[in-house]
Amino acid sequence: MADYIDSHDYMLYLPNERLKTFKNWPLGSSCNCTPDKLAEAGFYHCPTKEEPDAVRCFFCMKELDGWEPDDDPWAEHESHSPKCPFLSIGKKDMETWTVTEFSDLHQKSTENKINKIMDIQIATYREKMKTQRLEIQRHFKKK
Repeated sequence: MADYIDSHDYMLYLPNERLKTFKNWPLGSSCNCTPDKLAEAGFYHCPTKEEPDAVRCFFCMKELDGWEPDDDPWAEHESHSPKCPFLSIGKKDMETWTVTEFSDLHQKSTENKINKIMDIQIATYREKMKTQRLEIQRHFKKK
């Protein structure tokens, strides 16, 4: 869960800060899905051992992996998360956002983070309940 909330989160509004997360990007610079393009499209790199090319949109929290060399980060983002608040602004450059656009984007991205955290907590709770249910059933079968 700490992966979703960080005291330096606000820095990821900036494309160059998102770009810094791509230090170990597994695809070469000759690919279409370069770190620059991914960061510009709202993504930061959040690799795992299983998914070294995993990225997450800072604004909608959509995670994508399995990147192909010719994938277009903007097109993939739009395809997998058409309601992303960052995409809905339609402005790549933060310098051109109005105060209202920034405020709305911040509110929606905060809601998305809270929803993501709650989804994780609910899934964890359900898994624990499933384990407890099986344990209770085993206990009563012994008697």
